[in-house]
Amino acid sequence: MSKRGENIYKRKDNRWEARYIKEYRADGSAKFGYCYGKTYKEAKQKVVNARTALYLGNSPKVDKLDKSFDSFCDEWILLKRNKVTESTLIKYSNTIKNHIKPHFNNCQLSYFSTQSISNFCDHLVRDKKLASKTVKDILNVLNAILKHIRKEIPTLFANTEITYPKRTKKEIRILSLCEQKSLMTFLLKETDNFKLATALALMTGLRIGEICALRWGDISLEEKTLKVKYTMQRLQNFENNTLKKTKIVITEPKSPTSLRTIPLTDFATELCKKHYVSNPEAFLLTSKPDKFVEPRILQNKFSKYVSALGFEDVHFHTLRHTFATRCVEVNFEIKSLSEILGHSSPRITLERYVHSSINLKRDNMKKLDVIGF
Repeated sequence: MSKRGENIYKRKDNRWEARYIKEYRADGSAKFGYCYGKTYKEAKQKVVNARTALYLGNSPKVDKLDKSFDSFCDEWILLKRNKVTESTLIKYSNTIKNHIKPHFNNCQLSYFSTQSISNFCDHLVRDKKLASKTVKDILNVLNAILKHIRKEIPTLFANTEITYPKRTKKEIRILSLCEQKSLMTFLLKETDNFKLATALALMTGLRIGEICALRWGDISLEEKTLKVKYTMQRLQNFENNTLKKTKIVITEPKSPTSLRTIPLTDFATELCKKHYVSNPEAFLLTSKPDKFVEPRILQNKFSKYVSALGFEDVHFHTLRHTFATRCVEVNFEIKSLSEILGHSSPRITLERYVHSSINLKRDNMKKLDVIGF
């Protein structure tokens, strides 16, 4: 507890923190500066010096080692603001807010070591029971923040290493040929906008956000092509002038390779012709230029489809995996498939989206007959 009016407190890390007003914002609120010391006396002397420097018109010098880890986290986020997409920035902010800051809780910079970070990793895996992919993403953000600190204080974290948890590869669900045929039969019966969009996703591998942002002007029936120019997401809303916690955002995909032109099959083209809307600004899912359908509504609609068909553990993204697998099964050229899916390299396509069926494996094994196996 501070002495009355002094704004000097003892922190949980046993350091003393002294606060002073640096300036007032346009709305009249105070913007504070902070000084830290190992003792009450040291913190008080630093804050007196800071106030004196302000009074004399000089900016007080801040010892970088006195800066809290939290402040470095905030600095790093500010630096990222104009370098990443809004969705990525929100992901980084939530990672820091929900995992990194609560665990390290204004720890001194000297606290960070290979062991302390390993303990943090164990906490995420064992206590919070997070997936290894999620833990890796959190550790990547922490590592980036530590690199930012190292740029200002090169002597820190020289021998600090981050060990990532071993990732368990989960078998990805794809539709069997029988399930795929059943789904297409269902979608082609009394086809509406939702069923059309679902069928198109299965035949092109489009992501759910890309389907929701698709307009009729993006489809060329003459050239038999589909252009992916935008994606739709529901993001957290950080605007101060609204009570809504989230908002719908339609933007270009975060990766340049996701901006792509996909050739359509004759069957897909004919299906689009039957439901064609002349207004190029009209959304595929609504046939109107001023009304859209967001991804979670389409996902809910799709869930009803697969439930009616009796499919288990099937999500909208399953269509994308199924499309990629079917392409490989018919000897689709991998580089072309990678570009159609919007991947930055064929390696991503092979590692994440291609799932060889037992029949394809059996056909490939039969090729060994020529060498006597």
